[in-house]
Amino acid sequence: MPYVSAIVWALVFLVLVLLCGTWFLRNVWFYRDPQRKPESNSLGTIVAPADGRVVYIKRIKRGTLTSEKLGQKIPLPEITGDSPPDLDGFSIGIYMSPLDVHFNYCPHPGVVERIYYKPAKVNLPMLDMWEYVKVVWLRRMVDLFGRKYHLENERNTIFLRCGAVRMAVVLIADKFVSKIKCFVTEGQSLGYSEKLAFIERGSQVDLVIWSKDVEFLVGVNQQVYGGKTVIARITHSAPEQGSARRSNECPK
Repeated sequence: MPYVSAIVWALVFLVLVLLCGTWFLRNVWFYRDPQRKPESNSLGTIVAPADGRVVYIKRIKRGTLTSEKLGQKIPLPEITGDSPPDLDGFSIGIYMSPLDVHFNYCPHPGVVERIYYKPAKVNLPMLDMWEYVKVVWLRRMVDLFGRKYHLENERNTIFLRCGAVRMAVVLIADKFVSKIKCFVTEGQSLGYSEKLAFIERGSQVDLVIWSKDVEFLVGVNQQVYGGKTVIARITHSAPEQGSARRSNECPK
């Protein structure tokens, strides 16, 4: 009997630890807000807009992206939710697991040109159970580009004018997301790593860059940190910063 009692108490203790740990992860750890600064702020540097693993890096040609897996072209408005300029460039997607910081950051100094919100009747899940285990716990990314959620879920798109280059940060909600909280307004000037928004639970952030002269410094499945990791550089002459330049964030 003493052994049975010890086992029961051990099980009770483990359950309490699990419950407390789950509560801490969902209510404290998930909302952590670390200070972020770019690893480099040389002209043309682009930092990650979110924590997470790189899902894809695609070239934009005449306003469309190609999904090799689906064998079809996807118009860029299907991702941004709005009609962006019909220009060439690149798009990079970052999947944020529940273990990542869920604040989103400005990738390059600029001005908020426009904010577009697209609601959805129902947010579709980004991952099935096995994919969730594979991505979150085994840290191995799966091909998520062009899936139904990628085109239909709720999203908030922040269009930025970064001197001569335009960018868009697309915040895409997962099934269990309760709200996308946007912190910026149209016309607002931003510097590196300033907070753009916060997304509840697991989500995805896409960064669209309307420039053909981009050199990516990260690859698919690589872990990046929002407002910190340098993910790319604009390789032509550095864009002007105009009113967005800030002495403590951009080189003089």
